[in-house]
Amino acid sequence: MAKVDLSDYNLSELKGLQAEIEKEIKARQQQDVTKAREQIFAIAHGLGVSVEELLADGGKKSKSSGKKVQVQYQNPADNAQTWTGRGRQPKWIAEGLAGGKSLDDFRI
Repeated sequence: MAKVDLSDYNLSELKGLQAEIEKEIKARQQQDVTKAREQIFAIAHGLGVSVEELLADGGKKSKSSGKKVQVQYQNPADNAQTWTGRGRQPKWIAEGLAGGKSLDDFRI
């Protein structure tokens, strides 16, 4: 990438440029997310499964007898949010673990 000489810009112009750059970065990130989402939907559609099925258990179809798995964890801040302990960790579990909590803190 070519180096841009910013020495001729005053502070106000630099702040304006910074705002434009941040706006462009957000727009491009949103474009990337939209493109990724479209790719995920296309893959799921091509396989004939829902996105949820595609993402659950690594996309594997269950070979069990179809019994539901018992919920093992619950969000203390929102009792409606639960997790069986299988598949991808919910955001609230990941955030709690990152904040120093243990999995046992969420166990029912």
